[in-house]
Parts: sequence; structure tokens; C-alpha cells
Amino acid sequence: MKPGAMRRPRHPGGRPGNGGAAIGKGFTLIELLVVLSIIALLLTIAVPRYFHSIDSSKEAVLNENLRIVRETIDKFYGDKGRYPESLEELVSERYLRALPHDPVTGSTGTWTIIPPDAPDAKGNVYDIRSGAPGTTRDGKPFADL
Repeated sequence: MKPGAMRRPRHPGGRPGNGGAAIGKGFTLIELLVVLSIIALLLTIAVPRYFHSIDSSKEAVLNENLRIVRETIDKFYGDKGRYPESLEELVSERYLRALPHDPVTGSTGTWTIIPPDAPDAKGNVYDIRSGAPGTTRDGKPFADL
């Protein structure tokens, strides 16, 4: 080799045996494990709070749906002088746009219909309750809301 001439590396990208890849690009196994453990720790904190918020929102929607249907039954009684024969009558008479769904069961057909106590009352729907099994976060059964 001539003096002053630059020497070319034998392996253009880095060390021999690494396929020409440059050194220092990529993550080590330890770095990946540390990142994964941090993500797992954050998930163990966030997931229970997420499910708790879903349960509380279902309870809030259930309470609101019950309140709206009960008000609608009272309006129907005030207008017609009788209780509706079914929940579908509230929809067909345009007191409700559609039957509300029970967010706990995810269905519109699981409502428990309470008939009027008075024997001379006309109609079949005095009140409704949720047909969902289980209890609220406060320990009340869904059927007692």
C-alpha cells in the first residue's frame, strides 16, 4: 500500500459477520424487557379503573332509562286515564321513540313489568324494573332500582 493512501474497510457496514449492518442500531433484549414491564405495570393500574367506569356508566344509564319510562307511563296515565297494556303501546302511541334497552343485560326484552295494585285500575304496566341479575356497586339488586 502506498504511503498516504486510505485503507478501505473489508466489511463496508461494520464488523464481519453482521451482514453489513452498522453497529448500534436496534434495541437490546434488556431494553425491550424493561419497556414491556413498564407497559404491564401501567396496564395493571389502568384496567381495573376502566372496568369500574364501565360498570358505573351502565348503572347511570339504567337509572336514567327507568326514570324516563316511569315519567312516560305517568304521562300516558294522565292523558288516557289508564295505564298502558304493554311497553310497546308507549311506542305505538308515540310516547317513546323506541323501547329503551337495559344496559346491564343489553336487551329491550328483559324489563320486568309491574301491574297496578288497585283491582279497578285499567292497563297492565304500572311500573318497570330491570330484569338484570346481580347488584349495583352499592349492593342494591338491579331489580330494586
